[in-house]
Amino acid sequence: MVQAELLSWLRISKEMDTKDFIDKFIPKEGGFKVKSENEQTHSLIRQEKGELLAKNELVSRSVIKNMIREAYLAMETAYTPYSNFKVGAALLTVKQKIYRGCNIENASYSPSNCAERTAFYKAISDGEREFAAIAIVGGKNGITSDYCPPCGVCRQVLREFTDPRRFLVIVAKSEDDYQVYFLEELLPLSFGPEHL
Repeated sequence: MVQAELLSWLRISKEMDTKDFIDKFIPKEGGFKVKSENEQTHSLIRQEKGELLAKNELVSRSVIKNMIREAYLAMETAYTPYSNFKVGAALLTVKQKIYRGCNIENASYSPSNCAERTAFYKAISDGEREFAAIAIVGGKNGITSDYCPPCGVCRQVLREFTDPRRFLVIVAKSEDDYQVYFLEELLPLSFGPEHL
């Protein structure tokens, strides 16, 4: 519930006074917790566009911008002769390695693969198992006029390999125009490996 409140706040305009809100939270393993009275340092910092990102975390604003650039490079290699809707993804591991993925269409449609799954399958085949975030861009003819959220199948694949309470999904129109979500927001009440 705390993370949902935090993410709702992230989207509020930057004119809002944030000191009282920031004082209540510090990052910890597995998510955020309420700050105790004797803890004095601020672990969360206010950033442009109302973003709130944890210090000492893998995903800073500069990392997000780099991931978006990598997603655009991946989009350039998309194979989309049927829809002409090109998508690129950049997947960040906890070791700070980025895997690119693009969508790949097929004449019989069902064997087509989305950019997000391409990035994940490349990383998994390289032995990676721990992931921090994914950035996604896309649009008709490679022109990003709107955010491009992952499809339902991709959300489930992301869920297989991540902790939905900590994994970030970044959808972008540009390096400076993007939205950040926890996977849990995009796939609530999800089914995962721990259910089996």
